[in-house]
Amino acid sequence: MILSDRSIRELIAQGVLGIDPLEEELIQCSSVDLRLGSEFVRYGDGAVIDVRRGCGEVVYERVEDCIEIKPKEFLLATTVEYIKLPSHITAFVEGRSSLGRLGLFIENAGWVDAGFEGQITLELYNANRVPIRLYPGMRICQLVFARLDRVPERVYRGKYRGQRGVTPSRIELDADLSVNSE
Repeated sequence: MILSDRSIRELIAQGVLGIDPLEEELIQCSSVDLRLGSEFVRYGDGAVIDVRRGCGEVVYERVEDCIEIKPKEFLLATTVEYIKLPSHITAFVEGRSSLGRLGLFIENAGWVDAGFEGQITLELYNANRVPIRLYPGMRICQLVFARLDRVPERVYRGKYRGQRGVTPSRIELDADLSVNSE
């Protein structure tokens, strides 16, 4: 079941659901808007990404004014808000329609597992033929919350739990990619 604004407010007031900082106007009828942080990551040019050895060269950028995403460019961003989900609530990350209509694809693999806490790392891709400028603090995406039918046996305790700031891939930590598992 997707949570309404009333349920979201109640869970926040009870301390069950955490969103920090939270501004009341970001709560929509069935979601909460999240804002774009000021930290970004671009992957190095010409490098090969080997999933067993990590993401290779990354370039961190911190901007105060704006970031420009070139056509067909991919970069990572973070949200301003730090999220804390209880063991019985999951969330979907959805890009804003107004930005999608400009050709900006916004993802985070689309899903936030029950028990996750941290800032959300977003994958941004400019599918347009012209650059798109984004500004820290602007609304970038929304979280849609859903209640699980029951508490899972294993809530999220993965490699991104507690992340702060933009966090590049940690795929090299996956057990199935271990050199020893060949």
